Amino acid sequence: MNPVLLFLISFMFFQSAFLGGESARTKAVKGNSQIIVMGLVYCDICSNNTFSTHSYFIPGAEVKIDCIFKAVSPRIAEHISFSANRTTNRYGVYKLEIPSVEGIKCAEDSAIVSSCQASLMWSGSPACNVPGYKSTSDEIAVKSKEANLCIYSLNALNFRPSRRDIALCGKKKIN
Repeated sequence: MNPVLLFLISFMFFQSAFLGGESARTKAVKGNSQIIVMGLVYCDICSNNTFSTHSYFIPGAEVKIDCIFKAVSPRIAEHISFSANRTTNRYGVYKLEIPSVEGIKCAEDSAIVSSCQASLMWSGSPACNVPGYKSTSDEIAVKSKEANLCIYSLNALNFRPSRRDIALCGKKKIN
């Protein structure tokens, strides 16, 4: 993926994470850790699993998020599981804010092992509703010790149109 595009998408993630009423960072400072899981859903117009100039983000797409956080230490062996459905906003971003959990300091505890997966449920775009990348567990973790905030950014998911537009994408299909 183009580095400039990746930077812009990352910027949108973080901007989206901190928009709205009381920010996640403010909530995290007040108490225990704040964990946010987020990602993007886009329309892959050319059906090549790449965000191209013709691609667009899909608002209203439904995504299922499953997460497991395990605390691994000599004294304890606990795990916390979350499962939730989220709808993408107007920028194609979905976000799950996991409530603070007493005793878990996600940014400090190297003994916290996380695993999150996002799966497409349905598209918010009738013109682009065939699943492409429909499930992901690849993530980038951004942690702030000062705010005890952890953001898990999952790889982008995509839908495709039922027919590939040869005028926009050419004849050759890339997979």
